[in-house]
Parts: sequence; C-alpha cells; structure tokens
Amino acid sequence: MRLLPGVVRRLLGGGEAQPWWMPRRVLTVVSADLDAGAGVGAVWMVWRPGARESVAREHIEFLERYGGQWRYPGGSSGSVDGPADADVDVIEIRGGGGTLSLARRLDPPRSIETAPWIGCVLVYLGRDVGHILVGDRRFEASGQRRVVAAWKGPQVSRGSRPVVVAFGRDGVELSRIGPLDSLDSRTWARVWEELDGSEGL
Repeated sequence: MRLLPGVVRRLLGGGEAQPWWMPRRVLTVVSADLDAGAGVGAVWMVWRPGARESVAREHIEFLERYGGQWRYPGGSSGSVDGPADADVDVIEIRGGGGTLSLARRLDPPRSIETAPWIGCVLVYLGRDVGHILVGDRRFEASGQRRVVAAWKGPQVSRGSRPVVVAFGRDGVELSRIGPLDSLDSRTWARVWEELDGSEGL
C-alpha cells in the first residue's frame, strides 16, 4: 500500500500515524505499532471508498525490518466487524492475524517451515482502561479505544498471542486475556458468579 512508507516515517519520528492530507472519513489509521527492537510492526486501517458505511474495509498491513529497510511482508483485509463505537466492558480481542517473516527467503525451500511468524492482535478497550500490556510492551489507551500490537515469534506458536492485561488510570489491573482465551478474566468471573447463583435456585 502506497501510504505505508509515510506512516512508517511518521512513526519513527514520533508523529501521528494518520496522514495529515487524508480525510479520516475516507481512510482512518485506527492504530499502528512499530517495535524497533523486534523489527516488526502492524498498521490497522479502515478504508471507506464510498459514502456508505456498509462498504468500509478493514486492512492490516505488516511491517518488518529486513535488509536494513522497513518492508511489507503481507497483510489481510475484510469487512469491518461491527460498529467502531461498540461498548466494551474492559478488553476484547476482536481480530488479529499474521504473516511469515521475510527471513523465509534466506533458506529455501525449508525456510517456509522454519521462518519466524509476525503476528498481531486487535484490542478494543473499555472507557476505564488507561493502558494495556501486550506481553511486556505498554500501549496507552487512545481516543479511539482500539490498539493493534505486533510481535515476532516461532511459527509453531502462531495460534497464540502474548498475554494482554488492562490497567485503569490509577495503575490497578482490571482484567487480562491469556494467549488462547476468548474472554477476559473479569468476564469469566462474572460468568462463574451467574452460574453459581443459578445453581442455588
């Protein structure tokens, strides 16, 4: 995607990922993550080619530092999953994805089996969340209440993700989601409370 080099430059310079010249009603950079240490990143965008919200498309573009430059090993797209302002209690995982690292080019043909995996997760945040940790990396809650986080790991673990922990503005842990969980710990606690209450009836 032609916008990505500019997004990368702005992120490396500490600026906002959204192109200043692109109206948000046409293209919105929802969230972007660049982990310079791991040499990976992801950009989460919503593209609205027409006036109708029903034709909006969601795109995730992956980034990788390879051969001394930031390159684009792959991406994914699909229809927008529900309204952007849908109410979230604390944290919800509503998507993610991944792609093979460009390191697969170094040792064909076996490299498809041994190349690292670049993954990302899309996290929706409740209004009480001040920041989250994805693994050991901290992400502040933006005004859009949505965060993309990228990581690199072995391909064998591509079905899991780092632990996601939500904290309030006072720094107190609110909830967490494990690597394979679909619901956060606070939601699970509420479910078990309701089940225990119904058994006593």
